[in-house]
Amino acid sequence: MESLARRIRALPPSCGTVRLVAVDGPAGSGKTTYANALAATLGCQAVHADDFPVPWHEGPATWFAALFDQVLEPLRQGRPGGFRRYDWVRGAYAEPVAVPVAPVLIIEGVGTARKSAADLLAYGIWLEAPDDVRLRRVLERDGPGLEERWREWFEAERAWFAADGTRARADLIVATAPSGGGPMGDAPR
Repeated sequence: MESLARRIRALPPSCGTVRLVAVDGPAGSGKTTYANALAATLGCQAVHADDFPVPWHEGPATWFAALFDQVLEPLRQGRPGGFRRYDWVRGAYAEPVAVPVAPVLIIEGVGTARKSAADLLAYGIWLEAPDDVRLRRVLERDGPGLEERWREWFEAERAWFAADGTRARADLIVATAPSGGGPMGDAPR
């Protein structure tokens, strides 16, 4: 991960003076874990889609407007951003989170590397895993009672990603589980 961090640090700023890195891919692909590890390596902040409310019925594209308005637009203008973290357990907003102007910021979640924000990104990372692995991961995390909802969400994501062409624009593709017996790992583009 250190070589990726060096590559990112060498990039020109993309969102004001910030090198904005998006970690995108479908639910259960390992985005949060990967983004946190990369943030630790870079010594930077990671903002997660799960910090915002994402209504099941509205689909994966809806939460990004809050991220854009509260974090990305201020950073683009050279000002700090910030938002109130959404607490999924309580179903309510929690503490405020400051997002200072910094050399690098990671944004992670479904739709962070969207075409409409491509001009703000210094680097896009796509994570993927087979559907059965992803479903197992989300059900282990959230419980089997949500399986039907997650299956619907997977379909909504597929439609979103197909329409947006997200994977095709990624600078790096990372398989977080073997597919067809092949090796896991990074595939830079």
